[in-house]
Amino acid sequence: MSVTVRDIAKAAKVSVGTVSRALKNQPGMAERTRRRIRDIAVSLGYDFERLQSEPIRRIAFLLHRQHKLSATAFFSEVLHGVEDACSSLGVSLSFLAVGPADPVMAQLSRHEADALICAGYFEPELLQLLRQSGKPMVLVDQWSLDFTSVNPDNETGAYLVTRHLLDTGRQRIAFLAHSLAHFSIRQRERGFRRALFEAGILADPGLDVVAPPGADVETGVAFLTQHLLALPKPPDAIFAYNDAAALLTMRHCQEAGFSVPDDIAIAGFDDIAMAALSNPPLTTVHVDKPQLGRRGVELLMQAAASRSEETLPVELVVRDSTRPTSSPSRPTPHA
Repeated sequence: MSVTVRDIAKAAKVSVGTVSRALKNQPGMAERTRRRIRDIAVSLGYDFERLQSEPIRRIAFLLHRQHKLSATAFFSEVLHGVEDACSSLGVSLSFLAVGPADPVMAQLSRHEADALICAGYFEPELLQLLRQSGKPMVLVDQWSLDFTSVNPDNETGAYLVTRHLLDTGRQRIAFLAHSLAHFSIRQRERGFRRALFEAGILADPGLDVVAPPGADVETGVAFLTQHLLALPKPPDAIFAYNDAAALLTMRHCQEAGFSVPDDIAIAGFDDIAMAALSNPPLTTVHVDKPQLGRRGVELLMQAAASRSEETLPVELVVRDSTRPTSSPSRPTPHA
């Protein structure tokens, strides 16, 4: 038999109304009491999805604290899309940066949000904690089992970039990643490897590099770029997991005396504004970032009815950072 609100009230020795307010994270309650009731609900095995849905009047846009300046260009455009959608629906919007060590439930209570949009990476434990708020949730630019989500087509975009680099005659293509804990980066690596496989090229483990654990973006990119350029046979192209990393990679290559794209081609992902302004302009994958935000709000309004996973199309944008330096040639497949 499923656990009911009355069961929780009996175990906590409080009223049913108090339990309801605690589970819905409504104001007017001491945080200690709220936490005790929620802990009892979890221990009894209460299904938080059973909370009665109410009209969504305020949405909280959550971003992990780890997404610092390097991610601002991407997520600010996603947030603009969320703002547009909320404005058209007459829904209030607030912003909240969170981390696993934060008093998340207390923060949510202060924001009085009815629903959550979680953009980018969140630890699984943090996602489960947020789910226990009982509020409708949608993940944007992130995926986790049993959550509603919307993502760009990361795998296809990475596949297109890698095929393009192969078509320009590059054969030693490196993939530069910050952390494979991120869903989007894992999918991009998958597309990269699929393109190499279809071309008959055995992936060189020395060219598939991941930043050291705990390194920030700038430190990690600097370390990986120096490592790749110091190889006995450096890559002739580097595909970085996003544009911010690609632009840093380009700078380090140029400072080391490598010409882009004559000595080494550079490509990124996301098509942030700076990608078109770099020297040379950066080849990348265009992601409709505002549309990610808008679609996230639309799915949030439907979240109570059903879960879904949506993938939005992307487009390869070719610029001078991957300009062919000779006649394009298809790499010879390995026997």
